[in-house]
Amino acid sequence: MSTGLAFAEQEASPLGETPDSLGTISIPYGFYNDSFGVAVGYVHSVTGYPQKQAGLLGTAMVGSQGSAMAILYGQDILLPNTERFLFDPIASVGYFSDNESYIDGNPGFTDERAGSNGSDKDNFVTGDGWDNYFRLRFQYLLPIAGGKVVSFDTVALKEGLPVSKPREDPKWNPLSSGKIYLELTPFYRSQQVDGDDIESKLKTNGLDVGMFWDNRDFHQNPSSGNALNIELSRDFGWLNSTESWTTVSAEYDHYIPLSLSPAFRQSVLAFDAWTAYSPSWNETEDGEIENRPPAFSGATLGGEWRMRGYPSNRFSDKTAVYYAAELRMIPYWNPFEGWPWLQHYVGVAWVQFVPFVEVGRVGPSWDLSELHSDMKVDVGLGFRVWAKGIVARVDVAVSEESMGVQMMVSQPFQF
Repeated sequence: MSTGLAFAEQEASPLGETPDSLGTISIPYGFYNDSFGVAVGYVHSVTGYPQKQAGLLGTAMVGSQGSAMAILYGQDILLPNTERFLFDPIASVGYFSDNESYIDGNPGFTDERAGSNGSDKDNFVTGDGWDNYFRLRFQYLLPIAGGKVVSFDTVALKEGLPVSKPREDPKWNPLSSGKIYLELTPFYRSQQVDGDDIESKLKTNGLDVGMFWDNRDFHQNPSSGNALNIELSRDFGWLNSTESWTTVSAEYDHYIPLSLSPAFRQSVLAFDAWTAYSPSWNETEDGEIENRPPAFSGATLGGEWRMRGYPSNRFSDKTAVYYAAELRMIPYWNPFEGWPWLQHYVGVAWVQFVPFVEVGRVGPSWDLSELHSDMKVDVGLGFRVWAKGIVARVDVAVSEESMGVQMMVSQPFQF
C-alpha cells in the first residue's frame, strides 16, 4: 500500500526554501468515540527524522469506558547502506472495555451470520479484551519511470502546499510516469473478546505481498494524478495462528483539480474504488466457515477507512466492493492564525473541509450483479488540517444504522 502518513515534506520559508529544522508536535488531545467514550491522549511526532524523508509518531490514549491504547509508527525510513529499500513499522497495543465485535456468538441471532450484508445491526457480541497489532512494511523502489533516479528530496511548501509542482504532470503509462514499489509486509495481530455470551481469541500472522504504483503529484495531499495498489495477503497457519487464509485486494484512486471559488486555495475531487476477495473462504455443508480471514481483515467494511458511517468492521464476508468520492476544499481562511499560542505547538498551515459519500457491499461471491445491489450508503463531512507534516482528520458520517465519528491521521484512500 501507499505511504499514507505524511512525514517527508517540510514547510518552506517565505522565499520557498526548505528549512533544516525538524517539524515536531508534542501535545495532549481529547476526543470521543464509541470504543473509548470521553478520552484523553498525548501525541509526539517528528518530521524529517531519522532521515529527511522519514518520520516517527507515537501516541497513547485512555478513555472513560476503561479502554486504553498506545501506537508507535514510522514511515519512509531508508534501510542502512541501501538506496531503494524503505520500511514502515507500526505497532499498537490496546485494551478495550465493553467493545462491540461483529462476530458470531450473540444468542439472539443463532440463524444469522454476523457481519453479512443483510445481518442485523444488533448482531454483535460485547466483551473486554486485548487487541495487539504489528506490521513491518518493506518497499523496494523499481528503477523505472520516476524511480530511475533515486531521490528522496523534500518538497518545498508554503503554507502547507507545494511552492511549485513536485513532479511532471502524471501520465497514464506506469513505465514513464510515477513510481512503482514492490512491497513485502510481515504482520501479526491478536484479538481477545471476553463477554457474557462469548470467549474468543483470534491470532493471525503472515505476509502481504504487493505492487504499488504512486502516480500522484503530492501523495500526502494529492491534487492530481492517480494510484494503484494490488496485494495478496496470506496467513500460512504457522506458529500460533488460529487458521490459514488468503485474501487478494486491489485499490485505485484518482484526483481531479477544480476551480470552484476564489475563496479556496485548492479544490480537488477525489475518487476511490476498492475490492477484496478471499479464495480460501469455504462454507461447509453444516454452515461452518473454514479458512476465513478474521473479521478485522480481508473483505471488511466499516470504521476509519471504508464506510465511515458504520461501526468498525461492521460488515465482513468472502468478498467486498467499495466506492467513495470526496470534495476536498482548502480555504484561504485559517482559524488557527487567530490562536498564536496554539499555533506555536501545532503549526496548522491549512484547514480542509471535505463533504463525501461512500457506497459498499460485502457478499458470498465475487458477482458484480449481486455486489452492486442492496449496497450500503453513508454521507459525511470531514474536517482536516495540515500540522507540521501530518494530515489529521475528523470525519463525521451518517448511515441508515448509525452516525460514526472517525479520528485518524492521514487522508483516506491508499493508506
